[in-house]
Amino acid sequence: MNPNFAKEWTEKTNAIGIISKAGRYGGTYAHKDIAFEFAMWISPEFKVYLIREFQRLKDEELKQLGWTAKRELSKNNYRIHTDAIKQNLIPEVVTAAQASIIYAEEADVLNVAMFGQTAKQWREAHPELKGNIRDYASINELNMENINAVLIDEGVPQGDRLVRLNQIAINQMRVLENDDNRNLLK
Repeated sequence: MNPNFAKEWTEKTNAIGIISKAGRYGGTYAHKDIAFEFAMWISPEFKVYLIREFQRLKDEELKQLGWTAKRELSKNNYRIHTDAIKQNLIPEVVTAAQASIIYAEEADVLNVAMFGQTAKQWREAHPELKGNIRDYASINELNMENINAVLIDEGVPQGDRLVRLNQIAINQMRVLENDDNRNLLK
């Protein structure tokens, strides 16, 4: 059989939904509906298997997209938050060790406001989990870094920020987490 038969056939018949490519990474590709019907031609059991496998892969893809979006939001919020700390709270003459303590204290302000515990307390309570408390936070919870950055820029003292962040967190979580129309934010 001619190795280019599928390519020639799709070109001659103007086959809609089928693409054939030659070369190392070539192959014949069909729209999913065509592939499912071809699977039915092989056997009904194979078609059901193919549909289930396709759906499983789509579900995995959606999970990965959600994780990627959450990770990007987390990175951006972290940068905004640490920049506000650097610009407003880190003295000009300070050691790296002293600066890291200030960053850690500010992270714990958020952790206490959002979760009622510091990062150390969370790690001690969850030794079986990898990462940190924010790795298990919702997108709604991750947004609190932006609010803290604004409060830092406004010069609000740390104790007052903790109280305000906690009030904001309680209010926002009540509104967002219980609203069925906003499930995409979870």
